[in-house]
Amino acid sequence: MTFRAAHLLGIEPLHPTEITALLDLADRYADQNRRGLTHHDALAGLTQINMFFENSTRTQASFELAGKRLGADVMSMAMQASSIKKGETLIDTALTLNAMRPDLLVVRHPQSGAVDLLAAKVQNCAVLNAGDGRHEHPTQALLDALTIRRAKGRLHRLSIAICGDIAHSRVARSNILLLGKMENRIRLIGPPTLMPAGIADFGCEVFEDMREGLAGADVVMMLRLQRERMDGGFIPSEREYYHRYGLDEEKLRFASPDAIVMHPGPMNRGVEIDGTIADDINRSVIQTQVEMGVAVRMAAMELLARNLRAARGAKVAEVMA
Repeated sequence: MTFRAAHLLGIEPLHPTEITALLDLADRYADQNRRGLTHHDALAGLTQINMFFENSTRTQASFELAGKRLGADVMSMAMQASSIKKGETLIDTALTLNAMRPDLLVVRHPQSGAVDLLAAKVQNCAVLNAGDGRHEHPTQALLDALTIRRAKGRLHRLSIAICGDIAHSRVARSNILLLGKMENRIRLIGPPTLMPAGIADFGCEVFEDMREGLAGADVVMMLRLQRERMDGGFIPSEREYYHRYGLDEEKLRFASPDAIVMHPGPMNRGVEIDGTIADDINRSVIQTQVEMGVAVRMAAMELLARNLRAARGAKVAEVMA
């Protein structure tokens, strides 16, 4: 099975073989990037527009760099000063984009489902979800998967602990979907106030005690406290949260001796993770996650561009017939 998707809106629609195909291509790009081979023409002649309705550093910079390395014409729109702030609807924004005729559209939005709406309304364009509300962040899950595969030599039958603010995290949702598709044992650790209802139905084990949840884990994935999505008192205090759920040396000893430590960033040191662990080059792969983000986004855009060009070619052939 090849990569068939017209858009990358989430992990849920992807087949495991499509995930593997994307990661294989990203793996090659990661190796080429490390060798300094950063100029390619897979997106030559195509226009990429980045629309970030939420602030971002890593994701936006990563998509920009990925597009430029593939030869695209890249434009990032300042959405904080856009017509949306003046009352323009998302549908009107889609109509405006149709007039601009972009080939690739990268969108981050604070509302779940907004990226799906844009994908339904824009024409002849591949849409990539860079994070929408609490819904999904597919390229983050894919870069996490590539990081795990390179560190562990495989992406199946691992014990993976995801710790922290599960309820508000689109990163957690996308990772649960992807890692589940690849036959891993997923453990979710956090206080009941930060654990979504019905999460056990996703085939995950749920733990309130961090030491119990980390026991024997091959991968420890910490999550950021999503304070911007919280309405009310979800934790007593940051100090108490760190005491119970922050990753420190004592808690990490319960995981496998060769466990890797991950965090999607930005990190709150001393709240979600101890700074010494975050900077430990023998256990932390946090900077590798950032590096793999460029390679994964290059692969995603190349595969979508192939499908876009094939669809356009089929339309031309149909008109000519």
